[in-house]
Amino acid sequence: MKITVAGESKEVRDGITIAELIEAEQVETPEYVTVSVNEEFADRESFETRQLNEGDTVEFLYFMGGGRA
Repeated sequence: MKITVAGESKEVRDGITIAELIEAEQVETPEYVTVSVNEEFADRESFETRQLNEGDTVEFLYFMGGGRA
């Protein structure tokens, strides 16, 4: 099936979960990534079970700390 990951069309197997996609995409520091599916944030607890569907748009977001001291 086709999904869009970070703006790029990808072919993935049917029923792939968010966790499996994170692994397949070799996301750096997966413990700190936030995932949106179709512009809605996915609960981290659902990563192992939430399956993606044909046409979904997935973004990996990293929130960086910092600023002026």
